[in-house]
Amino acid sequence: MHIPSLIEKKRDGGALTAEEIGAVIGGYVRGVVPDYQIAALAMAVFFRGMNDAETTALTMEMRDSGDVFAWPAGTPPKVDKHSTGGVGDKVSLILAPLLACEGVWVPMVSGRGLGFTGGTLDKLESIPGFRVSLAWPEMLSQLEKVGCFIAGQTENFCPADKKLYALRDVTGTVASLPLIVASIMSKKLAESLDRLVLDVKFGRGAFMQKHEDARQLADAMVAVGRGAGVETHALLNLMDQPLGRTAGNALEVAECVEVLRGGGPPDLVELTLDLALKLVPASREQLRERLSDGSAWERFVAMVEAQGGDASALEKIRELHSAPVITDLPAISRGTLTRLDALEIGRLCVELGAGRAKAGDAVDFSVGVECLKKEGDAVERGETVVRVHSRQRIDSAIAAKRIMVIA
Repeated sequence: MHIPSLIEKKRDGGALTAEEIGAVIGGYVRGVVPDYQIAALAMAVFFRGMNDAETTALTMEMRDSGDVFAWPAGTPPKVDKHSTGGVGDKVSLILAPLLACEGVWVPMVSGRGLGFTGGTLDKLESIPGFRVSLAWPEMLSQLEKVGCFIAGQTENFCPADKKLYALRDVTGTVASLPLIVASIMSKKLAESLDRLVLDVKFGRGAFMQKHEDARQLADAMVAVGRGAGVETHALLNLMDQPLGRTAGNALEVAECVEVLRGGGPPDLVELTLDLALKLVPASREQLRERLSDGSAWERFVAMVEAQGGDASALEKIRELHSAPVITDLPAISRGTLTRLDALEIGRLCVELGAGRAKAGDAVDFSVGVECLKKEGDAVERGETVVRVHSRQRIDSAIAAKRIMVIA
């Protein structure tokens, strides 16, 4: 097809056919369609959008650009979740083993952190020896033995998305609804799932700031998922303050261990249960029992060991990755904590080294932020509200003013 004509068609507000979208994506993956033409088309989509049929066609072409999981007959239902990203969002590490306890398979393909939100793979790699690169035979074998895995994309898993996202990242077209939907859903649909739940964040510490924008994104992803034959649900969750008490790789793993041993902060536990209820036919009480009786913990240990991790390190992960400088941020007055700014905490974590300013940056597992209080809590003057784990000394007064408000 004549690609410039397709660019002009979309530029002028026309709708591309599935055949036209297939020609563009297929040509791009093969190297026949150059970056500059895809960049022009992405900008046209950014301004003109796509209708439901176009978005679905783009998603399916991106899914089919590489390997798609093919499950043996008679295997259990396959389920997964996707989060649009948040500060302190470590749900995947708890949810995967919890779901596996219910007899389903959880083939969780995850990513790394970029920007102010952390990445699931980075957190897991703070566990000594843990391998996030699994070949297909290893994935299938682990599902048969453990019921879950959490791994990164293989080289030929949605290659169109890899190429297109890298281009969008440098052409100002990341924040395009249909391109976001296609990027997320192509990877989830390539897992050949039976059920999927989407954790769509909004607020200060999310990429979608407004509730209505998050709702629009959620509705679009659900439509594509259900159109592809996958039972798809979406939950909208506020991300104005961090989820749980910690942000930072080893700190978050330690918090997950706490939840999997029957404890942990209530907001993290309840969100995990909310998501699980969309994927398995169990009651909230039954799922909570899986956390309190050690079942989910045993499954997590089995997953860690299956992926080469040192399970004996799990309960001492904070000691293994202990930051040399601990700075307590105290309340400057008596009152109520009215703001614990997730965005600024996420940015601070990146500055400390817990996240990446750009792709390829190394990640420091030991640094991060620990929230000893949450919004709405009463505090006394001088009481520690936040604890910062870092390599170098920080100015506590500046940090406190930046991330919290007490009234």
